[in-house]
Amino acid sequence: MPKVRKEEEKINFRQRLQSLRNLPVFVKEVYQTSPALTVGNIVLRAMRSVIPLLVLYLGKLIIDEVIVLINTHATDYQHLILIILSEFGLVIISDILARGITLTDGLLGDMFANKTSIKLMEHAASLDLAQFEDATFYDKLERARQQVNGRTALLSQTFTQAQDLVTMGSLMVGLAAFNPWLILLLLVAVIPAFMGELYFNAKSYFLQRGWTPQRRTLDYFRYIGASDDTAKEIKLFRLSGFLVDRYRSLSTQYFNESKKLAVSRAVWGALLVTIGTVGYFSAYGIIVFDTIKGAISVGTLTFLTGSFRQLQSFLENFLSRFNSISQGALYLNDLFDFYRMEPHIVSPTNPRPVPNPIKDGFVFENVGFKYPRSDKWANRNLSFTLHVGEKLALVGENGSGKTTLVKLLTRLYDPDEGRILLDGYDLREYDLEDLRRQIGVIFQDFQKFQFTAGENIAVGDIDSLENKPELQRAAGQSLADAVIEKLPLQYDQPLGRRFAKGIELSGGEWQKVALARAYLREANVVILDEPTAALDARSEFEVFKRFAELTKGKTAVLISHRFSTVRMADRILVLDKGQMLEIGSHEELLEKNGRYAELFYLQAEGYR
Repeated sequence: MPKVRKEEEKINFRQRLQSLRNLPVFVKEVYQTSPALTVGNIVLRAMRSVIPLLVLYLGKLIIDEVIVLINTHATDYQHLILIILSEFGLVIISDILARGITLTDGLLGDMFANKTSIKLMEHAASLDLAQFEDATFYDKLERARQQVNGRTALLSQTFTQAQDLVTMGSLMVGLAAFNPWLILLLLVAVIPAFMGELYFNAKSYFLQRGWTPQRRTLDYFRYIGASDDTAKEIKLFRLSGFLVDRYRSLSTQYFNESKKLAVSRAVWGALLVTIGTVGYFSAYGIIVFDTIKGAISVGTLTFLTGSFRQLQSFLENFLSRFNSISQGALYLNDLFDFYRMEPHIVSPTNPRPVPNPIKDGFVFENVGFKYPRSDKWANRNLSFTLHVGEKLALVGENGSGKTTLVKLLTRLYDPDEGRILLDGYDLREYDLEDLRRQIGVIFQDFQKFQFTAGENIAVGDIDSLENKPELQRAAGQSLADAVIEKLPLQYDQPLGRRFAKGIELSGGEWQKVALARAYLREANVVILDEPTAALDARSEFEVFKRFAELTKGKTAVLISHRFSTVRMADRILVLDKGQMLEIGSHEELLEKNGRYAELFYLQAEGYR
């Protein structure tokens, strides 16, 4: 066997043994999925586990009875027929039990996979936005996703392992009753191959785990290389060759690593299996010579050889399955590690109810925030008030911290410095779900869900999914009603090209549908983060003019690069490198002749 560092072997083996502690938790979750199916599966397996020994023993009785009948020339076959019918009955029962086990395995596996998928989605939804923006988190999420369907096989393997353990126990008792030395030869026949599998499965696990980031990269290249989202750029910029070369280079590296391990595994596996075969035939020779010497009958010969052969097969499968189970249990670490991740942005134990209506507004007190794993401040020294009923516009160059400020306001992030107050109390004191329910937000990179038109609007307030009048109201306010009326199935029309009968909208049409989400919520605070970038200047002006009318009496924040739109706000906050440079009305900022005036006149020059 190839030499590895002893320390690495200890770590690998220790990790495998430690990972088996995941199995009780795993079995408990399976049981909670369906107690009736789980108990039924165990009972069926328990019944089937003793059948192999009974069948072998009945086979011995049949052969001994046949030899007696031949030697005595007897003609009374009733006893022989009874034994044959008994064996026949056991085989039929075994087949029926096997089908029952397969059925319950399949049903349990599907139910558990569905339950795990739902739990995965629910837990992912509870985590912080900052966690989703971390590459290490994505590696954990990817490994957790991979475990959902794979754990269905682990379920069957774990239960089969327990079943085979009972079967092997009964067969060993039968062998030991005739010749205890056969058990020792049996261990010689299977242990070397088992140790080899243990070693190479560990290497395989660490290869798969170590390549998680690269495999995500491969999946990304495979996706963008054949996607309707990227097809235009791929063709126009002739990117196909570049993507193929990158994919080929990375996939070849992975193939070479995997090939090296596979070849080594095959060579050592063949050698270790040969050792096992020697052990088997040594035991076989002992049984044959005992029969020739008259120490055992021919029937006992068939019983022992059959028991030894089956026991060897069961033990090989048991040990090999142990490798698979321990490897699966290692992968369960990835799933359970993901479950153990906790969000940091949560509601307090005794949350304060969010005021409805809001009385005083939001106050930023020296607020600063840095993204995880970054030394650069995204926002810092932010101190201003967002008054109730005020329309506040955020202005600044790309990267100036406008969207980050909005995410702080909606408590997608918490400040690293300072605090944000709502009606005099820190945002962290309020119920998180209630707070977000009071805020309607449409981001520039809003999601184009491959849902129906109605469902795409209902995303803004999913409780209104079946309330068509409300969906129509929101669509009318965002001007999306004209878009939807042209669709063949209108509000029931699937959008996007991913599914059958789907229709793709233009960028501007999508934005009107997305805007309807903000109007549907009827929130106290409405935020538009450059959601009209795909609209022409006139359309954007009309949208924001309508926005100003529809949000009268409400607090609103809007981000736009077009100053014709921005000037409609009550006040304008100018950001630079995450910090506030100036704040005031359009006229006040022009009089100051600062950064806002500079940007305003620069843009105005472009329209002359």
